[in-house]
Amino acid sequence: MAAHMRWGLQRLLRARNSAQIRVPDKPITLYHTQCTAQSLRRLKSGTETTYCTIRNLSIQTQDTPNPRSLKFLPGKPVLGSGTLDFPSPSSAESSSLARTLFEIEGVKSVFFGPDFITVTKEDEDMDWTDIKRHALEAITNFFESGDPVTTTTAVHGESTLSEDDDDIVSLIKELLDTRIRPTVQEDGGDVIFKGFEAGTVKLKLVGSCTGCPSSTVTLKNGIQNMMQFYIPEVENVEQVEDEVDEINAKVFEELERKLQK
Repeated sequence: MAAHMRWGLQRLLRARNSAQIRVPDKPITLYHTQCTAQSLRRLKSGTETTYCTIRNLSIQTQDTPNPRSLKFLPGKPVLGSGTLDFPSPSSAESSSLARTLFEIEGVKSVFFGPDFITVTKEDEDMDWTDIKRHALEAITNFFESGDPVTTTTAVHGESTLSEDDDDIVSLIKELLDTRIRPTVQEDGGDVIFKGFEAGTVKLKLVGSCTGCPSSTVTLKNGIQNMMQFYIPEVENVEQVEDEVDEINAKVFEELERKLQK
């Protein structure tokens, strides 16, 4: 039975053209336009003709399942491929855009995708109005500057297959990359493979998935059920954090306690 399921999964996953693509439930809700230089308008003043330039850069925003996270779509590539997580200001050394977004009051974390930017605020009760306005301005100014989005190559791309991977791990990685991660990225986040041991798949949730009220449901009812359907050897899926993330979280919690006092 297990061998038959693996064979069926391999055929399904390699038929990339027939893979299902989920359409976002919520429509794009906001358009931001700023005048810059692209199209020409001719103005006549007496006998003199003056040309002034105007460019329209539209940035769309989209809600995510996490009420603390908002997805910004600049209409052009951000990373092009892969994702990059900035969970704190100290992690943003490689990106001037991320550093600028962290300067906005209320921003807790920043996340880059192939063609989107996810901004997460510190508190669900905080109003989005000012954060959104400043983020739109920062993103617009950045893309006008022509600066690189990041100076690092350490992005979360497709899961790297290793010679040490057995058939089960290879199938897990391929299922993640072809069916699960694209759907999660539509919601402004990502899922990173961290290991498989004793029937348990270990995953790290980043972007809008971090701290999302529905992340547990996504992990168990979505990802775990899909993996168990195609790969019977998978008994459980659990969320894990890198050691450095755990240390940063503890430092942040300690800082919050001191500020509250």
